[in-house]
Amino acid sequence: MVVKNPKFVISAVCPAQYPDSELLEIAFAGRSNVGKSSLINALVGRKRLAYSGSTQGMTRQINFYNLDDEIHFVDLPGYGYASVSKDQKSLWAGVIDKYLNVRPQLYMVILLLDIRHNPTEDDKNMYRWIQASGLQYAVVATKADKLSKMQVAGRLKEIRACLNIANSDTMIYPVSSEKKTGIDRLWAAIDEVIMEDSEA
Repeated sequence: MVVKNPKFVISAVCPAQYPDSELLEIAFAGRSNVGKSSLINALVGRKRLAYSGSTQGMTRQINFYNLDDEIHFVDLPGYGYASVSKDQKSLWAGVIDKYLNVRPQLYMVILLLDIRHNPTEDDKNMYRWIQASGLQYAVVATKADKLSKMQVAGRLKEIRACLNIANSDTMIYPVSSEKKTGIDRLWAAIDEVIMEDSEA
């Protein structure tokens, strides 16, 4: 998909604030500072469409982006940031859970993991939820430019083992938002999902 006119739609914390639209939605989920906003910007070819706050872990809103009136990208709040209170973590988890469980337009979830680290329990729980949901999904390993090609290959095997991904059909896409590597391959996977939906 070649994105010509991406635009921010709204920030929301509850279903009443979600866009009144039937567009297909692709949600981006992952830990704080994993690079969700950077990946969205790289995918749409813009530098600052999606904005990452200067204070990590402080964004609790769901941000919706319209891509050429064809699909919505949905940037979910990052989870797992250690410096916030249990009450705030619970609040943010509720914002995420509510969207994932009530939004019928949600068709695909992109789970972002930092390639340099093993998945956390939060990551594992999110992956299990995605599997159980029946939604289309992709697993993306961000910040691949920080490692050599040999290191990338080793880390992908480790991540696969940590998540118990035995099915060879389940791809893990290493990407670098900074270098733009892996972006075309990820777009191809997203386009395939969109085509399947349009043909259904």
